[in-house]
Amino acid sequence: MQDLSELGQLLATPKKIIITTHQKPDADALGSSLAWCRYLMKKGHTATVITPTDYPQFLEWMQGNDDVIVFSDKTESECQELMKSADVICCLDFNALARIGELGDLVKASAAKKVLIDHHLAPENFADLVFSDTKAAATAVLIYDLIVGLGDKAFLDIYIAECIYAGIMTDTGSFRYPSADRRVHLIVADLMLFNLDNARIHRLIFDTSTEERLRFLGYALSERLYVLNEYYTAFFTISAKDLERFHSQTGDTEGLVNYALSMEGIVLAILLIEREDGVKLSFRSKGEFSVSEFARRHFNGGGHRNAGGGTSDVGFSETVKKLMDILPTYKEQLLENYRKEKFVC
Repeated sequence: MQDLSELGQLLATPKKIIITTHQKPDADALGSSLAWCRYLMKKGHTATVITPTDYPQFLEWMQGNDDVIVFSDKTESECQELMKSADVICCLDFNALARIGELGDLVKASAAKKVLIDHHLAPENFADLVFSDTKAAATAVLIYDLIVGLGDKAFLDIYIAECIYAGIMTDTGSFRYPSADRRVHLIVADLMLFNLDNARIHRLIFDTSTEERLRFLGYALSERLYVLNEYYTAFFTISAKDLERFHSQTGDTEGLVNYALSMEGIVLAILLIEREDGVKLSFRSKGEFSVSEFARRHFNGGGHRNAGGGTSDVGFSETVKKLMDILPTYKEQLLENYRKEKFVC
């Protein structure tokens, strides 16, 4: 990561700071943003979180949620004024301005100093200060490291700890992914000193499903899951009609792709969703198969080696066909990864 001294100098005097994150923020994106916001306010800055879109209701318990500005709910002029008056814009948990939609144009046009804090591969060159670590399990890990590295560990409190914990917990798959290394557990151990109720946070995020979401999940598993054993691949196709039928809300499809990856013999899992603004794809993989590279090459996306996302510029059925045409070219690579996973010692 970049030397912290320049960031320390930037934050040495009170500033007007905007914090933003990617569209449809998850627990790491929102948790990191709110934790960083609270820290900055405790240092005497004026800090505001602006998200490009709404986010799941099961994240609204986080301290500071009531003050979040959702760009899609506001007029562009309101957010434009906030951006114009900002001294600093902090961009969290995304690596390219396209990830924040129309809000990206406002960030790009702003004269404010831009700070990128992220853990995704291949960050775009748009920020003045870059704190990027692709080995970090979550952006929340970087937020913790920055606060401590700046000599401000005393500013940590239960609310910051909860937000950081939520980001780490979700991005490590409840600590079951390889990214949940020693560094992660040491940070969590430190956060537990604030009497953090980890079981409560897990319940708030994972145990708040509506009846309709559970019925949607059952439908997706029984009717919309396709298994291609010859390619060690499984994928879901969720149409706009499916979403409408079950009155789907933001966050209802989160985690669905992991069910496909949990199957024996599956190396690559994909979720295709037909949205109003196009087809969205989520990718998960096991072993060394890079879904980040797969998404970047074929679906205008990116991410991490084993977790990524993308979009398609053709229709829903055409996207499914495109995927089916692409998979045969990866057959040998998927087979090799399956063998490594199957027979690893």
